[in-house]
Amino acid sequence: MPTSVTPPMPEVITRAADFRAHIETRRTARQTVGLVPTMGALHAGHASLVEAARGDCDVVAATLFVNPKQFGPGEDFDRYPRGLDADRRLLADAGCDLVFCPSVDEMYPAGSATSIDVGAAGRVLEGAFRPTHFAGVATVVLKLFNLAPADRAYFGRKDYQQTVVVRRMVADLNVPIEVVVCPTVRDADGLAMSSRNAYLSPAERVRALALSRGLRLAEQMHAGGERRASAFRESIEQLLTDAGAAVQYVAVLEPGTVDEIAEVEGKAVIAVAAMVGQTRLIDNATIG
Repeated sequence: MPTSVTPPMPEVITRAADFRAHIETRRTARQTVGLVPTMGALHAGHASLVEAARGDCDVVAATLFVNPKQFGPGEDFDRYPRGLDADRRLLADAGCDLVFCPSVDEMYPAGSATSIDVGAAGRVLEGAFRPTHFAGVATVVLKLFNLAPADRAYFGRKDYQQTVVVRRMVADLNVPIEVVVCPTVRDADGLAMSSRNAYLSPAERVRALALSRGLRLAEQMHAGGERRASAFRESIEQLLTDAGAAVQYVAVLEPGTVDEIAEVEGKAVIAVAAMVGQTRLIDNATIG
């Protein structure tokens, strides 16, 4: 019987200068580079990003860095799940060549003071609940883009507003990289994969399914002829509340933006955020 071959573990680099030198060497050799920024605690959703990059590019580099700048006071920076060995195995199986695992001091040396103001796109929805979040996201992503001058960078659709912010930053600052957004990956029960799902108790996980049920309800309502954003919001909020989730927002948005709309005339994005127990979850879907 044929034996399976275990893919080699990706090379680990911890110093920013070494990471940049490695990527520049690949670019000099006319190899295309795909970059997959992550905070670790990887799952099949992250693997799908690496696999997409593998299909497009000669070289795939991932980053594993729990970025303190995108966590606000009282958030879960200290307890955010971490596991380098498991992450490297998943990356290897997905086809990753190289992984950058810097320390906080390596990414933010003493005296670092510059941050990116992402404008109005970062002040609503997630930004209303996490006011410093997108400045932290944009700052670390731009640093990674500068360290790894890749051809393409891969992000998951589950973090919809993040993709809007990153694309805005890339356009505004003339960053020569293509931002590729890949579909949300879900567990068999419909729950969007997230590293924070590990916080959920079995009972909370059942309640968390209300987010994806709410999005399916919106799809059904649209198929039945509903077009009023207020009707979508009210129905999803009621479903989440009935399931025991604390609603933070339900928004009906113009695709590719965080601009709320009153009527769905073509396509629209439904974005939701809710607390399930002590865990904050987000999800989204396109209708139309």
